[in-house]
Amino acid sequence: MKPNLPVWRSMLFVPVTQRRFVEGAAKRGADAIILDLEDAVAASQKEHARTLVQEAAQLVSRGGADVVVRINRPMRMTVRDLEAVISPAVTAIALPKAESAQHVELVAEMIDEIEAERGMAVGTTKMLAMVETCSAFFRIAEIAKASPRLVALNLGAEDFALSAGMLPTAEGLFMPKQTTVFAARAAGIMPIGFVGTVAEFSDLDGFRETVRRSRRLGFVGASVIHPSQVAILNEEFRPSADEIEHAQRVVAAYDTALAEGVGAVTVDGKMIDVPIVERAKILLEREAAIAAREAKKTAAGGA
Repeated sequence: MKPNLPVWRSMLFVPVTQRRFVEGAAKRGADAIILDLEDAVAASQKEHARTLVQEAAQLVSRGGADVVVRINRPMRMTVRDLEAVISPAVTAIALPKAESAQHVELVAEMIDEIEAERGMAVGTTKMLAMVETCSAFFRIAEIAKASPRLVALNLGAEDFALSAGMLPTAEGLFMPKQTTVFAARAAGIMPIGFVGTVAEFSDLDGFRETVRRSRRLGFVGASVIHPSQVAILNEEFRPSADEIEHAQRVVAAYDTALAEGVGAVTVDGKMIDVPIVERAKILLEREAAIAAREAKKTAAGGA
């Protein structure tokens, strides 16, 4: 994985035009808030929505969350959105309907120019690529590697299912979602999502099971539309106390064995080899990063 990736276990969509939601977002405990200029904003409100982003970014980040803005396609709207959005207050751009590596590169080049014009260090603004069509899916590995700005990759379940002519069920989404994990990991960025649809938010117990399964499949976080889902994402995409304790014992046992020149290592009656040790180290690094994220939210007065 790339160094210094953000911790985005939970990403909460907030329509930038809904002042009540914007004002309450900082209290939801999400690692990131996605200010939406796309699906949640009517076509007649797009121009007005752009004027709200900078103030909204200040409001939603008061609890320590990163600010991500989902912009629009087609490209003429993308350009206008970027001009309104790029600033030190915005951590990343969510690029919907990413169609190709060239599409991502073009948007990244425009961000380069705007950052330079505004005196920002080039590369400050990160990107999340959202693959949402069948045609883009077959280019997902190239999309994931298209720009150093990319820190995360997502497959938009609803739009992708529409493109595929199928229902957004876990059964149908399993292969494309798992492929998203592989593409993100190969590029060293974060796979964001879960094997299901964001539209179903009333069954929280079922949602928890979906998230738990998705973490086992390699996802590290997800975006949601309802605040009730945020705490579940934060809990389920964080290692449990038992997992942390076991990982610590695995690493300690392996280090001891190396120091003593012992070849075979067992923990809890199971043989420990290099991939298991590396997985344990990654888990402990992940926990440290999450703890730092939580400390930032606490310091900011967030949840």
